[in-house]
Amino acid sequence: MTAVTPAPVPVIDRDPPARGRRRPRAVRGSRPGWFVYAALGAVLLASVFPFYWSLLIGSGDASTVRDPNMSWIPGGNFLANAAAVMGDPAVNFWPALMNSVISSGIIAASVVFFSTLAGWAFAKLTFRGGPWLLLFVVGTMAVPMQLGVVPLYILFSELGWTGQLGAIIVPALTSAFGVFWMTQYLRQAVPDELIEAARVDGATSFRTFLTVGVPAARPAAAMLGLFTFVSAWNNFFWPFIVLDRQNPTLPVALSLLQSNYFVDYSKVLAGVLLSTIPLLVLFVFAGKQLVSGIMQGAVKG
Repeated sequence: MTAVTPAPVPVIDRDPPARGRRRPRAVRGSRPGWFVYAALGAVLLASVFPFYWSLLIGSGDASTVRDPNMSWIPGGNFLANAAAVMGDPAVNFWPALMNSVISSGIIAASVVFFSTLAGWAFAKLTFRGGPWLLLFVVGTMAVPMQLGVVPLYILFSELGWTGQLGAIIVPALTSAFGVFWMTQYLRQAVPDELIEAARVDGATSFRTFLTVGVPAARPAAAMLGLFTFVSAWNNFFWPFIVLDRQNPTLPVALSLLQSNYFVDYSKVLAGVLLSTIPLLVLFVFAGKQLVSGIMQGAVKG
């Protein structure tokens, strides 16, 4: 009797064959089209044109602004006009520049400090009446500044602060928008579990704020500080009322160039360009923090 040999069972490899790494496919619509580039180019031209127009007038002479055949190439009188503005004794350019730097820097630092503290309290601390108090703070943004001009002027006049920098610094030390901005950012940027972990480790509320809240709030605080500095730098209404010609800020000092019977717009716009140079330098050095704050705020939002 012959033994039957079982037929060999074919081995089936159920694993999928090895394949090369797939190249990631480009997501459709991730790259902006020509319309986006055209819109950005239009916005860029609209933003740069006022500066170029100021340069054209500021580099000409007194008749350039009324010349119908004005050249679109800057002239050669800008340095002379700038020197005339800086050397005008009625303008007090250098004291006004120093006053603008001091007042804008103090206001920006104070707004960032108090807004971060208040935003942390409203976002991460629980206390009675907190939501209603935040609603009240946000509601103050609906009150126009013009309604408080007369009471503020009477107050600072009785204090003897009229004509001094304290009269424009003290009312701007806090900002309702800054409190609202930091509250919204910290509420979404810092998870509650991280705060609970810090408390379990024995950290106090203030130490939790320093070690957890401050590092997380840095991008938003940088953006808030930049916008506050620019707003304080360009503020004209209240400083024009409460300050005098001997102790002005830069916008108030430049307005004196238009107080004569004949206004030389070449010198006025040369002075305007000079006043924007510190802001451009600030944006060059702090632009990275500004973009980071905007992008992180957009992602968290």
